Amino acid sequence: MPKLEIDVPTFDAVYTAHVAFVWRVLRTFGVAEAQLEDAVQDVFIVVHRRLPEWEGRAAITTWLFAIARRVASAVRRRKGNERTETMIDDPEGPADTFAAMSRAQAAATVMSILDAMDDDKRIVFALVELEQLSIPEVARMLELNLNTAYSRLRLARAAFEAAVKAQVTP
Repeated sequence: MPKLEIDVPTFDAVYTAHVAFVWRVLRTFGVAEAQLEDAVQDVFIVVHRRLPEWEGRAAITTWLFAIARRVASAVRRRKGNERTETMIDDPEGPADTFAAMSRAQAAATVMSILDAMDDDKRIVFALVELEQLSIPEVARMLELNLNTAYSRLRLARAAFEAAVKAQVTP
């Protein structure tokens, strides 16, 4: 069977278009904030080395997701999953400081809720709710049966909603 000719994107194009996606995927997989820059760099080192081999059978995001998943696993094994406190940069005044603190607190709450979920549910939830991918896309990325992906999303949404209610209710 002849090999299909595809247009392999340049490294710069892949990096520019998908660095934010890779960052969010790594964060979803539990890479600590302090380790994210290095992990993103590790992903794109692999991309740079292997991009000429990319065959285009799957979307580039699916390929990046698989690389990010392996890098995240290696980072967690190598350094553990230590959390660091987020610093609030550049406060302009009391109102800006309060808004920045509120955003940081909300983000920390969401991350703690996601961290409490098991990996299977958290990944599906994050890809659908945060990355806005469709369930069929997520099922393909994770090599899941479509019904399994729907089930994990339903359970993750229920867990997320319960955790939010527990945070809000005194």
